[in-house]
Amino acid sequence: MSKYFRPWNIDQTLLLPPNVQDFVPKGHVARFIVELVRESLDLKEITGSYVSGLGQPPFDPRMMVALLLHGYASGLYSSRRIAKACRERNDFVMIVALDPPDFRTISDFRKRHLKALGALFLQVLKLCETAGLVKLGHVALDGTKIKANASKHKDWAGDKQKRLAKIQQAMAALEADARLAAAEERRIEAEKEQQRQAEGRKKPGKPAAPPSDQPDPKSQRNFTDPESRIMKSKDGFVQAYNAQAAVDAGAQIIVAHELTQCGNDQGQLVPLIEAIENNLGRKPDQASADSGYCSESNLEALEAHGVDGYVAPGRAKHPTAANGKIGGPLTQRMRKKIDDGGFETPYRLRKQVVEPVFGQIKQARGFPPVPVAGRRESARRMGHHLHHPQPPEAVHPRKRRLSRLPCNKCPSQRPIWTGS
Repeated sequence: MSKYFRPWNIDQTLLLPPNVQDFVPKGHVARFIVELVRESLDLKEITGSYVSGLGQPPFDPRMMVALLLHGYASGLYSSRRIAKACRERNDFVMIVALDPPDFRTISDFRKRHLKALGALFLQVLKLCETAGLVKLGHVALDGTKIKANASKHKDWAGDKQKRLAKIQQAMAALEADARLAAAEERRIEAEKEQQRQAEGRKKPGKPAAPPSDQPDPKSQRNFTDPESRIMKSKDGFVQAYNAQAAVDAGAQIIVAHELTQCGNDQGQLVPLIEAIENNLGRKPDQASADSGYCSESNLEALEAHGVDGYVAPGRAKHPTAANGKIGGPLTQRMRKKIDDGGFETPYRLRKQVVEPVFGQIKQARGFPPVPVAGRRESARRMGHHLHHPQPPEAVHPRKRRLSRLPCNKCPSQRPIWTGS
């Protein structure tokens, strides 16, 4: 008895045209994003920018926004790859409704509306709060180095005149930075001297040399992306930016983010706490951070904001005054607070809350280097990529998101993307 196979009707024409939404199953993430854009997001800032009736009608801004959001959710960031997917992948074909835009159209739309697209982060965050995904009971803070789209090595131009012009521009920028740094140092020293005079004290030792207005001979400036900096990471020194994120422990939703040029995390704790309050109108009950954020001023600021902080005081196993690791009074109090908590201290939540988020963004979704578009524009684009909650299997079963979300219905699909 011969074996029969299912018929392969590749040449058969359809009697009725199919509905494009039937290209993907009902629980697919693409359907959720389309519904989100059409019914929940306010795109007046984007649609209101089209005022002229001349020329060919542009693509619907709602379709373009949904296309970009689904591209980011699927790990596609390049406009060429997104355009290719619009012709080859059913989920993208469904979004564009069989009318794919050119890659230049996608790129120009993103560049034109970069500020408005960055503002969608707050809208999506509010929707997450309404859905009960943001509790602000415990928030974990951390930073990660995001590579810039530039080499840390010298980027010499081929033409001698262009090379000389780049060197002159870099030197002028370094001199301007040195003057600003010197002025800030003088201001701080003047405030300290004024405080000493008010208290009737004198500064011991020889007077320090005045700050120099000239840049340090070892100062460096990248020619390709002057706003990026050489930073230390686990892979060594890289040309990068420092991406900061505050993640809520309820469903691992990012509630605040920032992109900075400073490789040190110490100055980012207070801005992140204030950003959470600005975004959601309230402060978290608890906040945890690693030792990179620990300083007397930061611990004092947490108390002033009324936040129960858990900041690692350092890595020394036996801190003493002799090795200089004991810290100030607030640092000592924080060390005792964490040690007394033992295995039940809320500080233990930090690693399992914020670090998996960076792992999902950078490894699972293949986060690309920050584009050479200026730090402010890069920060807006960071908002598009950073606002990714974790897949349900990465969260405690009792803390999984609402069962109506497509990712819970279709475990084989990619995790739902609820950011802007």
